[in-house]
Amino acid sequence: MCGIVAYIGQREAYPIVLKGLKRLEYRGYDSAGVAIINNGLQVYKKKGKVALLEEELVGKDMHSHIAIGHTRWATHGEPSDANAHPHISGDGKLAMVHNGIIENYAHLKKELQNLGHVFKSDTDTEVLMHFIEEIKKSNQCSLEEALRIALKRVVGAYVILIVDQDNPGTLIAARKGSPLVIGVGKGEHFLASDASPIVEYTKEVVYVNDYEIAILREDELILKNISNEIQTPYIQKLDIELAAIEKGGYDHFMIKEIFEQPQTIFDSLRGRLDAKKGTLTMGGIREYADMLKNANRIIIVACGTSWHAGLVAEYMIEELCRIPVEVEYASEFRYRNPVVGPGDVIIAVSQSGETADTLVAIESAKEKGAIILGICNVVGSSIARASHAGAYTHAGPEIGVASTKAFTAQLAVLCLVGLMVAKEKGAITPQRFQHLLDELENVPEKVATTLELNEQVKNIAAKYKDARDFLYLGRGYNFPVALEGALKLKEISYIHAEGYPAAEMKHGPIALVDENLPVVFVATKDSYYEKVVSNIQEIKARKGKVIAVITEGDTIIPGMADDIIVVPEADELVAPMISVIPLQLLAYHIGVLKGLDVDKPRNLAKSVTVE
Repeated sequence: MCGIVAYIGQREAYPIVLKGLKRLEYRGYDSAGVAIINNGLQVYKKKGKVALLEEELVGKDMHSHIAIGHTRWATHGEPSDANAHPHISGDGKLAMVHNGIIENYAHLKKELQNLGHVFKSDTDTEVLMHFIEEIKKSNQCSLEEALRIALKRVVGAYVILIVDQDNPGTLIAARKGSPLVIGVGKGEHFLASDASPIVEYTKEVVYVNDYEIAILREDELILKNISNEIQTPYIQKLDIELAAIEKGGYDHFMIKEIFEQPQTIFDSLRGRLDAKKGTLTMGGIREYADMLKNANRIIIVACGTSWHAGLVAEYMIEELCRIPVEVEYASEFRYRNPVVGPGDVIIAVSQSGETADTLVAIESAKEKGAIILGICNVVGSSIARASHAGAYTHAGPEIGVASTKAFTAQLAVLCLVGLMVAKEKGAITPQRFQHLLDELENVPEKVATTLELNEQVKNIAAKYKDARDFLYLGRGYNFPVALEGALKLKEISYIHAEGYPAAEMKHGPIALVDENLPVVFVATKDSYYEKVVSNIQEIKARKGKVIAVITEGDTIIPGMADDIIVVPEADELVAPMISVIPLQLLAYHIGVLKGLDVDKPRNLAKSVTVE
């Protein structure tokens, strides 16, 4: 959550930080703020989106060569000017921004209040700022040393950036559990939660590791661990382009990313799948292929949309590989003392690679001897580095808060993993293997065909945009797709929506059905098709409104449903990558028609780096 950005160098810092905050606003938009050093420390912060802060600062003297900024997703304390970052020390000389949660802040706050500290906000961040200040004063030490001492007592996750008006040529940063990227330029440095604010200025970056402290000046970057030992910065090249983080003529990032899916799925398959040659290559997990095929079981841990991708993968891997698969919410898995050990393989699925619950879950499983494979979208992310091996999805930056292209890219990669293991294990016939390679290779084209239905879906959205509730139903591989469709609608339109296995509908949800309830069926042709037709009849018998996603050539459901969306035929293993597209479009258009900000839904943020 939260976005942090900073600059130190020869340029004007404020415009760089402001632009960076706009690019990081998908991480939180409850409030925003900046601190600069210009005739002393100047701090400006405002409740609401970055644009409100920008408007507030028009006409102010913002000249400075050092600045830190923050866009907030509220954890401790409601969104307000007072709770916005940056927070300052009691003497007004230090300013800090923070992404994460300090779990023992209440205990620290009580200690500091007993020492006479007065707090102006309800945040854990202000407590940490005062704590560092108190250590600096009481120990008569440098800010860097005070930070190091403080962090040894802090419990929780953090990235923090600090500026000091008495030392305006230095910026200090520290990381544990939340992401921090440092862009390295000529005589300048850029810092941010991810690479999006940096790529415009430099392609050379350093991904800071946990328990590292960075001391930055215009022409110097010093990395130390928390024990004060010098670390060698590892400079990597960014592989994203500026155009990837801009709207490119679309009204919203969400619709841009939905329409990017033919390309992003292709990119996820490129270099790995060659249907003509009948080959599949997964270099990132090749070394662990034997462990995968001989696994006692596979446990997929994920959150949100990635959890839905994991559910589809459970069906895929069990069918193809005949290996038991469990899919766990990472937030539950990390706390319930699961039975995990050698012989188990954990697949961690995360768009950002920074999801806090998933990261802690795999670290716990790793300690117990399990093999960890990461499926992530962000190169250099924490989960990618914590895994034994894995595969990147190559979906490119996903700016819209509601995940779309990351979901289909995850499905593509997980399907490749399942096929690779199945072939290694001898659990799939050559004919079935070749058929699925062909089917996978054709998915991008079929997704492109489905996207041509955009206007039709928009018309359906206009018909149902005022509904108070939706029910999404599917069976087999389409059950997780129904869950994902319901989640998208909730996120984007704030309409209550529930996803359910179609057969379970009779065990409760059918009580909701009346003439006002839209029921979305994911009813493509598969082994469950006839059963789903019966479920549709049950809804129609109770006057429910049926919207059905069906396969081209279907002659039965069109005579039953109120509205149909026809998608290309595909094998049921790969069909979710196609059938989810209309559900993404439906959520998008309902949100837009309701006048909502679909890129920044209320209360949500991208990359959940806190519990």
